[in-house]
Amino acid sequence: MMARRLLNKKGVDFTEIRVDKHPEIRTEMIKRSGRRTVPQIFIGETSIGGYDDMVALDRAGKLDALLTAD
Repeated sequence: MMARRLLNKKGVDFTEIRVDKHPEIRTEMIKRSGRRTVPQIFIGETSIGGYDDMVALDRAGKLDALLTAD
């Protein structure tokens, strides 16, 4: 919920994949991220980690550049 709130605040379009509602995707997401916890946040194909990692990037002034990179 907090990750969604931050991305919405930044005006970012995102796709939410709910592994609780689509358990068949869980294994793929674990392979992609190397983690079992949720949320797992990807920018493009790059896993940036979870919410705490995203906030740390934002506080360091690095998140906006990642979100706007092509």
